[in-house]
Amino acid sequence: MHDVTRLQGLPPLVTGHTRMLVLGSFPGVASLTCQQYYAHPQNAFWRLLQALWPETPMPGADQYPQRVDWLLERGLGLWDVYASCEREGSLDSAIRLPQVNDLAGLLNRCPGLRLIAHNGGESFRHARVTRALGLPVHRLPSTSPANASWSFERKLAAWREVVVMAGLA
Repeated sequence: MHDVTRLQGLPPLVTGHTRMLVLGSFPGVASLTCQQYYAHPQNAFWRLLQALWPETPMPGADQYPQRVDWLLERGLGLWDVYASCEREGSLDSAIRLPQVNDLAGLLNRCPGLRLIAHNGGESFRHARVTRALGLPVHRLPSTSPANASWSFERKLAAWREVVVMAGLA
């Protein structure tokens, strides 16, 4: 047996104006390498957001800081349920010994938060923790390329419904 390195997640992308928080599970290899949320080119996350808000062009992947600003201006925040874990590869099923982020502490940073949405099943396993925060909690279909059973259009419809509930569309 060989040692597996403990991986550290990314900081939350939120402001005092964040109204909807999307919680992933833990960044994949591409995201950790780039230190950017949803950096894998096959992940549908950023394409879904552009489809939800087509009236304002989203900056390209090579302009990540501007992309983050674009996201935050719309009241959407990002984080993951896990602060750190051990994992080989990018699959959620490979996550071992996860440490959960201080989700309750985030409420102080986001006084306008109206809704929490879990991006995929592994994140949604922590819905009991997020429900305890007293906000509506929703499970969204994962934007990961591993979730090939959902078409882009089906994912978009599910995401649009929750974004509308949060008052962001």
